[in-house]
Amino acid sequence: MKKLAIVLLLMSATLFAGFKTIDTATFEKMQAKGVPVIDIRTPMEWKETGIIKGAHKMMFFTPNGEADLAEWFYNLGRLIKDKKEPFIIYCAHANRTKVLGEGLAQMGFKNVYELKDGIENGWIKLGKKTVKE
Repeated sequence: MKKLAIVLLLMSATLFAGFKTIDTATFEKMQAKGVPVIDIRTPMEWKETGIIKGAHKMMFFTPNGEADLAEWFYNLGRLIKDKKEPFIIYCAHANRTKVLGEGLAQMGFKNVYELKDGIENGWIKLGKKTVKE
């Protein structure tokens, strides 16, 4: 039984190897190097808290919780040209990015990163600035 659990754990780690959670310091270093950042929240959320400076606003889940796949992947394709290219996604609390990031890894994206704890529970609580547009 232990061997099965270890095998399943290793398989799940390999399955999502292209999706990683990063802390704020790593986020800032990657963004400074030009890694694209995508805010997947809703327009109402962008208005309430602002966005991280330089982030691309690309809503993934509608306010009703449904994925807008066609629009989102169209916009992603305009920004990310290769599945090996790194990019960072974030949402309010890192719940939506976990779902999206794991899905992107399953689709073959190799370097998808999420901001640990999202913009509200991570970035803002750490005193980091946002911009309102």
